[in-house]
Amino acid sequence: MQDIVKRRLGKTDIEVTPIGLGAMEFAGGKGFFKFMLGPVEPDTQDEVVKVALESGMNLIDTAEIYGSGYSECAVTRALQAAGTSPGDVVISTKWFPMMKRAKSMRKSAEKSSQRLEPYPIDLYLVHMPLSVSSIETQMDEMADLVESGKIRAVGVSNFSNDRMIKAHEALAERGIPLAANQVNFSLLRRGIEFNGTLETAKELGVTIMAYTPLGQGVLTGKLHSNPELLKVMPRMRRNRLRGGLKKTQSLVETLETIASEHDATVAQITLSWTINYHGDTVIAIPGASKSYQAEQNAGAMRVSLSSEQMETISSLSLDLK
Repeated sequence: MQDIVKRRLGKTDIEVTPIGLGAMEFAGGKGFFKFMLGPVEPDTQDEVVKVALESGMNLIDTAEIYGSGYSECAVTRALQAAGTSPGDVVISTKWFPMMKRAKSMRKSAEKSSQRLEPYPIDLYLVHMPLSVSSIETQMDEMADLVESGKIRAVGVSNFSNDRMIKAHEALAERGIPLAANQVNFSLLRRGIEFNGTLETAKELGVTIMAYTPLGQGVLTGKLHSNPELLKVMPRMRRNRLRGGLKKTQSLVETLETIASEHDATVAQITLSWTINYHGDTVIAIPGASKSYQAEQNAGAMRVSLSSEQMETISSLSLDLK
């Protein structure tokens, strides 16, 4: 089996696989997320994590807001069930800042640490730019957490180009790199390529962590071949996706053709494009509610697209705008 080459997370010494497991799916049925995601049973969560690790992934991304800590607890339980030792997996989680001051970060980090124990927080991110404190103050709190050994690295999520630069500069004053900016990036959402965020990330050595890289299932092709699947989805997700199927038909057909040439799935071609089109800058964290999805997603790390194939996919994607 082809070895998976890990990538440095930003300018830190943390090495991650180009595709990790996004654990937002593990919040389904809890809080706000019940309107977006169906529940995933604990036994299935355990199997998803086990298969993800066995298939080569070493990164799991979660957040305190995913089911009010439920996802973090699920990740811990699943890792223990898989016999995973602390240090053998990279854990990323997030502080939810809505209407909070930066000083609340310490308590949130402590609670996340307790839920994730014995696994350390390798990457801690500001989930979105909604704190009432300045970015500089937030980064100072993050730097304190690094220096006290509570976390290993600092990231942000959903930060614009200008906000990312401010976060980078504030951390640099403390001698700490900004490791990552987690954003919505896929063949359907390519805004960071045109608003300066991606270019700046490359210049600063910040890793882009792409969430929703499969467009909530649209970029797997399964909804095009079987639209009836929409009927069993939570209403909010169903309404979002229904209008996109016809629009993306041509793109998906091309992905299917390329997939057949590589003996791969449409999802694997989509993910391979996502993590390779911009060199080593972008990694992806697709979710999985079934173990075969985790195995399939990991398999994308072993799919090598030609430059011509990647450009063809890119052009069709841009034509959707």
